[in-house]
Amino acid sequence: MARVCDICAKRTAVGNQVTRRGLAKAKGGVGRKVTGRSKRRFYPNLQRVRALVGKTVTRLRVCARCLKAGKVRKAR
Repeated sequence: MARVCDICAKRTAVGNQVTRRGLAKAKGGVGRKVTGRSKRRFYPNLQRVRALVGKTVTRLRVCARCLKAGKVRKAR
């Protein structure tokens, strides 16, 4: 199952994990050097919520931002 928010369609993003060595110039070194880049994933903060959709109660995967913004009415 895909990691996707059912409200805003926020999904997994990809980026790089950057490995560096050396001491920063501000700390008296010769500067930081990049020694490697490897792919990584940024996962959305998804929560499983029982929510009211129309008049029925369904389970949704909703990101924390949509929950905080009040875009989902929780079922009691």
